[in-house]
Amino acid sequence: MIPVLMADDETLIRSALATMLDLETDLEVAAHVETGEELVDLWRSRADQGLPTAVALLDLQLPGIDGIETAARVLELSPGAGILIVTSHGRPGYLKRALSAGVRGFLPKTASATTLATVIRTVDAGGRYVDPELAAEAISTGDSVLTAREADVLEFALYGSSVEEIAARVHLSPGTTRNYLSSAMAKLGVANRYEAAVKAREMGWI
Repeated sequence: MIPVLMADDETLIRSALATMLDLETDLEVAAHVETGEELVDLWRSRADQGLPTAVALLDLQLPGIDGIETAARVLELSPGAGILIVTSHGRPGYLKRALSAGVRGFLPKTASATTLATVIRTVDAGGRYVDPELAAEAISTGDSVLTAREADVLEFALYGSSVEEIAARVHLSPGTTRNYLSSAMAKLGVANRYEAAVKAREMGWI
């Protein structure tokens, strides 16, 4: 039996995934939580108790530390741990950062339950899986100059959202959001957040 620990702040999605995975005879969702911090604490607790190493199934965008940072912290506790990111934000820049951090699986939330179960088994066995379309897109784009949070805020800036609206969507304060937007604008050499978002989209980074 392969234990799975999940982190996703969308309760309905998290519960649905847990229900689907529990239908597999060789998979068991040992726990599912809302934040990366909770998952890291849970992972540490299991390790302290000597419980079997699990596969971590993470959403990319989480309140607090994101999925990639969560993965990095889990890998500090258990080098080589099997970590899989399932996301609705499959940008090439995120994929490259995730793989650099040691994540072994990366696929969109549009993947089927059968594919997800298969990838969990692959990751647990020490293998890797990256969604083919995302992999092809990542190869064709350059490395992103943006951090994960800068990419997050720019994605919502693309649709003309106010700073306050963006802050609410990415679980940050307006002041911190402004800082990320300013940093992204400086890196991209543009005058405003909309131009920054358009340029980042053209580069395949959001």
